[in-house]
Amino acid sequence: MKTFCGRANPTTGALDWVEESEEYDYHQEIARSSYADMLHDTDRNQKYYAGIRAAVARVKARGEKATVLDIGTGTGLLSMMALTAGADFCYAVEVFKPMAEAAKCIVEKNGFSDRMKIINKHSTEVTLGPDGDMQTRANILVTELFDTELIGEGALPSYEHAHQNLVQEGCEAVPHRATVYSQLVESELLWSWGQLQPVMVEGARLAPPPAVTQCAGAHSVCDIQLSQVSPEQFTPLGPLCTMFSLDFSKPVSSAPQSHTSHFPARVSGRAQVVLSWWDIDMDPEGSIVCSMAPSWTYPQPKAAPWRDHWMQSVYFLPTERSVVEGEELSLTVIHDDYSLWYGLQTDSQQVGLKETPLCRPCCTCHAHLVWNRPRFGELNDGRRTESYVRALRSVLDVDSVCLSVSDGSLLPVFAQMLGAKKVFGLESSRMSKRVIEQVLEANSMKGGVELLEIRADQLSSNDLGGQQISVLMGEPYYSTSLLPWHSLFFWYCRTALAKLLRPGAAILPRSATLHAAAVEFQDLWRIRAPCGTCEGFDVSPMDQMVQRSLDFRESREAEPHPLWEYPCRALTLPTAVMTFDFTQCVPEQPINAQGCFPFVRSGSCHGVAIWMEYQLTEEVTISMGLSGDVGEQGACEWSRHRKQGVYFFPSPRQSVGEDGGGGKVSYSFTFEPSSGDISMEFNVVSDSA
Repeated sequence: MKTFCGRANPTTGALDWVEESEEYDYHQEIARSSYADMLHDTDRNQKYYAGIRAAVARVKARGEKATVLDIGTGTGLLSMMALTAGADFCYAVEVFKPMAEAAKCIVEKNGFSDRMKIINKHSTEVTLGPDGDMQTRANILVTELFDTELIGEGALPSYEHAHQNLVQEGCEAVPHRATVYSQLVESELLWSWGQLQPVMVEGARLAPPPAVTQCAGAHSVCDIQLSQVSPEQFTPLGPLCTMFSLDFSKPVSSAPQSHTSHFPARVSGRAQVVLSWWDIDMDPEGSIVCSMAPSWTYPQPKAAPWRDHWMQSVYFLPTERSVVEGEELSLTVIHDDYSLWYGLQTDSQQVGLKETPLCRPCCTCHAHLVWNRPRFGELNDGRRTESYVRALRSVLDVDSVCLSVSDGSLLPVFAQMLGAKKVFGLESSRMSKRVIEQVLEANSMKGGVELLEIRADQLSSNDLGGQQISVLMGEPYYSTSLLPWHSLFFWYCRTALAKLLRPGAAILPRSATLHAAAVEFQDLWRIRAPCGTCEGFDVSPMDQMVQRSLDFRESREAEPHPLWEYPCRALTLPTAVMTFDFTQCVPEQPINAQGCFPFVRSGSCHGVAIWMEYQLTEEVTISMGLSGDVGEQGACEWSRHRKQGVYFFPSPRQSVGEDGGGGKVSYSFTFEPSSGDISMEFNVVSDSA
């Protein structure tokens, strides 16, 4: 069976499907998974352990043998906890084959093979009976089937099937129940991720299309580290509501359900967004609770447990609604078997189940399919818009013929508003083209911009009406870009369009610079840190598997992360390591850069943060990484609009000395024009080395 992987191709701006070797799954699905984050989640592990011990004790107190069904066993950790707590036998179900094989190694290494069976199937395919996967129904159900939205990994169908076919009536369940909490808020920041706002261009107002503002938006949840959104950036319009609970010790239904919470508005404002999280009670009494609440809900925020495998959710209401202090509101959550969505009604609307739309939100304007949440935020960023407009103003005149090469970009609209003679825009898809057409139609500008659904290397002079391009512009932004340098696709487009450029044509941006800094993460390091042992169990076979997976690649790779969600300290000064000159064509030979970052602060160096900055003109620069100066103690403020690259070291490297005293990170970067990718190597060395 062949394995194919989607990879961004910076030379074409497309997502290529590349055939991988058999080892691929181990590298991509194990090495890049969040298993380490879960195993390093001490709060989760200890509370699961306490809940499992209590469940086994209750079964034993009834004089019964304790038979455990562990669905989604992963490393087998929870099953080993149950056996250590006195369970007689465990059936551990894991659908992903590489993980199931890892669990077998871990279970054998810890000496539990004789009392535990790994079943490499989806739980709904597990059979019961003398010749089946399980000999008897279990009386203890242990699961870890949850995601940030609680039910997004198919927890409800799995529980429903297990109660019908695999566990005894009245079984013990760990966790015993889950409860979903939500709060209605007004937030200019969060709302900017879900709707296109009016854009001001030198005093002129660019209105969003009605089809976009009236659209219910994308149905997918926005999962983020809500702890990094300050309470100052939203206004609660109501209390924290308990929306619904699920008792996992009883039969669970996966059928759609609706739950409503009624409350008076605390203050007047605009109802825009619902913040949501959940907690799980590991025991029937609710004395062992694992909460996903953001840190700012804790009396001591620093005491809040950190995890990345479970975060918090942001839901956007279908439409923004004004509410008045004291007004009776009804917040309704609807869920099917995999997802949740919200609606808001006032008392005057006689809210009830019949009036509550049970249909999942669906984007009808196409904008929510073309632009993801960070992209909406980027388009709504007034300071960013001002920078692009200022740069365009400096290169445009009444005779300018402009060509924009970006996905779903407003740059062609800006150029038209600034008085360019003719504006063309290349769009990668018909859907993206249609979204920009809606913007033009809403502002009576359709005749001023011509959008072409064509690749840059296929564009001819005829497509431009025989005119030469005097201004080539890009943000650059491409929907297929994953890592910062994937937007160098703009450079390849510029090269393909060289013969269509007027002599002395303005290129905007004129260049790009790759920046890097060695950093100490507050928490993100956990997702890649070796585990060794976890709650007294040896899980080192997972670490060994990951290392073999990493060794399979010729070199380690950077991975994309939105660093605004993950606090870190810069241990070196931010450094420009490589520059790409867009006024020239892409070179045929590789570009190499070597050097070092001296440590200027002490700390544990977990890796290197990497980002791009674009020099639009000599005076205007846009950063896709740091959005301000590094603080005195190394605190970094990152752009919320783009992901940055992170190169993790296999283990933390201690920086030497205080404020510039000793040690450095040496680096080597190579840009390969044939692939458009950048390879990199780093090494932490002391001054004496």
